[in-house]
This record gives sequence, C-alpha cells and structure tokens, in this order.
Amino acid sequence: MYRYRDECVQVFLAHPGGPFFRRKDDGHWTIPKGEQHPGEPLLDTAIREFGEEVGLKPGGHFIELGCIRQKGGKTVYAWAFEGDWEESWPLRSSAFKMEWPPDSGQTQTFPEVDRAQFFPLDTAQHKMKETQWPLVERLLDVLKRGQPANFAQGSTSPRH
Repeated sequence: MYRYRDECVQVFLAHPGGPFFRRKDDGHWTIPKGEQHPGEPLLDTAIREFGEEVGLKPGGHFIELGCIRQKGGKTVYAWAFEGDWEESWPLRSSAFKMEWPPDSGQTQTFPEVDRAQFFPLDTAQHKMKETQWPLVERLLDVLKRGQPANFAQGSTSPRH
C-alpha cells in the first residue's frame, strides 16, 4: 500500500511478530505477504494475506509489480494499491503458534505482524528487507509514468 503525504510517496510496511523479531528493526520490516493456497490466483492471495496480516481489505487499482526472490529463496509476487491507514485503527493480525522458549515443551501464540505503519521512502529503504526494495522502485517507476496498463480494480475497506 502506498499513499501521498506532503507530495511525497510513503509505503506501508509490517514488522514480523514473534520472539525472533522482538528486538530487530532495520532490515526486517516487510510488505504484508503470505502463502498461496492451492489453485488460488496470486492477486487473490495478495489481497487475502494483506487483510489477514493487518486487518485492512485492500482495494482500488492494483498495480502489478512482478516478483523478487528473497535471500532464503522464497519468491514474492507483489501488487501495489493506493490506500491509507489511520493511526487509530487497531492492528488485526492473524496468529501463529510455536514452541517457546525453545525446548520448553510450552506452546505460545504470537501475532504474524506486531506493528504496521507508513514510512517515507528514505526511512522505508532502511527498515525493509533489502531484497524487497526493488518492488518499491518498480512502484515509483510506474507512478512517474502515470497509470499503468495492467491493473485490476476493487474497493478498500477495513476488515471486521
């Protein structure tokens, strides 16, 4: 998700939840993303996962940004849309369970995302995973050229 503030583009990033990321910041924020269900179209996956991770159903014109490969080998397909996030909106993230502390035999539940917010581009570049930055560059190229030829349409509304 992106927005304009004071004539500048800002991008929306999510911070992964759980104990491994509790004290990690720069270089660990990410675009909201997730796993594709069998047979699910990629854009539908992106819309569903965004909603599950932050509690906002994305919509509007979706700009296809292609894909990148992360350092761990995972391929990420991405779309952008213009939207907004009010600071007063509660973050509603799906959760995962894991054994914590390690080898304790105890299972704890953690949110997939523990923080989400917009960042100006210079800050976003430091906050997000380095391998995802080309997606932002592609978005900026599209915005400089104007409306792209390849877009889909929907509506933006908070998920309940």
